[in-house]
Amino acid sequence: MSKNANHPKGLYVLFFTEMWERFGYYLMLGIFSLYMLDSAENGGMGFSAAKKSDIYGTYLGLVYLTPFLGGLLADRILGYRNSILIGGLLMAGGYFGLSFTGNESIFYVSLLLIILGNGFFKPNISTLVGNLYNDEKYKQNKDAGYNIFYMGINIGSFICNFVAAYLRINYGWGWAFAAAGIGMLLGLAIFMAGTKHIKHADVIKPANPEDMSLSKIFLIVLLPVFLVGIIGWFIPGNILGSDANDAFVFGCLPVIVFYYSLYKRANSEDRKPILALLSIFASVIVFWAVFHQNGDALTVWAEYYTDREQPKVIQPVFDYLKLTEEKTVEHYNSVKNFNDITFKSNDSILSIRATEYYKANNIKAGDSIMNIRKKLDNNYHYFNNLPPHQIPTESKSLKLISTELFQSVNPFWVILLTPIVVGLFGFLKSKKKEPSTPTKIALGLLITGLSTLVMVGAVSATQMESEKASAWWLIASYGVITVGELFLSPMGLSLVSKLSPPRITALMMGGWFLSTAVGNKLSGMISGLWESVDNKANFFLLNFILCLAAFFILFSMLKWLKKVMQEKNIH
Repeated sequence: MSKNANHPKGLYVLFFTEMWERFGYYLMLGIFSLYMLDSAENGGMGFSAAKKSDIYGTYLGLVYLTPFLGGLLADRILGYRNSILIGGLLMAGGYFGLSFTGNESIFYVSLLLIILGNGFFKPNISTLVGNLYNDEKYKQNKDAGYNIFYMGINIGSFICNFVAAYLRINYGWGWAFAAAGIGMLLGLAIFMAGTKHIKHADVIKPANPEDMSLSKIFLIVLLPVFLVGIIGWFIPGNILGSDANDAFVFGCLPVIVFYYSLYKRANSEDRKPILALLSIFASVIVFWAVFHQNGDALTVWAEYYTDREQPKVIQPVFDYLKLTEEKTVEHYNSVKNFNDITFKSNDSILSIRATEYYKANNIKAGDSIMNIRKKLDNNYHYFNNLPPHQIPTESKSLKLISTELFQSVNPFWVILLTPIVVGLFGFLKSKKKEPSTPTKIALGLLITGLSTLVMVGAVSATQMESEKASAWWLIASYGVITVGELFLSPMGLSLVSKLSPPRITALMMGGWFLSTAVGNKLSGMISGLWESVDNKANFFLLNFILCLAAFFILFSMLKWLKKVMQEKNIH
């Protein structure tokens, strides 16, 4: 990428740093649900679907909750570069920890390291990008700068899934997680090598008299986070579905109150911009709730319901790259040969000898062949709704596209569509018709909702119990949601940088990621409904209704938001 004179050189240092950091982050996230569901015999964790969704949502929530703390410490004490280095090392340690597969204690400690590391890394690299554009020479190109930066995120997240598939298929889960750690270390090496281009943007602004001291923030915010979270965990019953859900939401409350107190305590100059940002933070929670189902509900859709058989034209390439996932029918057919089971004519169990094996897998009289197959071996669930004529003979195998490769569809669309979206906004700007940043964010919510209607179409066009859906449905849905993402996510980062009081920019960036955290946890909670909703079209319709409601709420505030930006001379 050539160094455009309209953008500072430091942008490209941060671009490649973020690219490798996101390579590791999305490599881990792309296989996270699959790893938790896979059996212990195959090196996975062997968790149930409910436990998997609970952990997935809690992890995604916490990983974006900690930027509040990381942004605060960077603004007050550490500075942005030191915080990024600390965060990167913690995340690398977490990824390498996950490479020790099958140990539940190491699993949770590793997740904690990633959660803390992202808190130091994520808000501060985004803040540095904005600070590079404080120079009048670059100021008007801040939105475009964030779009370029955002492309770096998606190049990393596109490449990583091919690496994950290759290592997972050929060497196992542990090697894939180790590759994420190596990617993070590469990003840090690039960051340190290019620090001369960004050190001028690493400036700590002095606190104002009305700002809370760090000790006070600890006593009235951070300590209550842990105490209230513990109360949420041990409160009788499950208000929000699980102990983890209750603990997370309760734990967020002191942080939300703290951000509201920033508005209440602000001087007259800062009050309106802070309130504007808090309003947008609240609105975009729904976007993250829908968007991050790509790692949970949509990954399950790709794994169970999508036709992943490789077209013959690409089989030689996938075989050469060792990216082919093969399934044989041998084990699938063997379920009908169990001597312990007597079947009715309709293939449901008439009687079964009560063995420990069947008890452990909850197999009982009345179960259908399909349910037995699901329970006995998760590795062969691909056959459960495969049309009979597509099931291979004993001597052959199915060659499938690995599920994690579908995680590269979204970043592929980002790389393809970013120049188009940036060009569109540039053209509208030349005609003086470019939408305001809040308008772009509102449109992003609406377009995200439309992506869920594509999946409603996928369900309606597919007999899910007896056939696979075309992969084009998933590809199309990702394409639509990517347009919404490009309208919303980089624009949100840009808006935080524009509207935040300079002394608390990283802290407000942490607020943006707090909205991401709440949305991510909501994503896991919504995905947890997947198994209980018989008509999957209703699951996707729920997502559409949430997006539409958030769009109308933000749309109703656009006039006021534009006024706030005009008062600060921001466009």
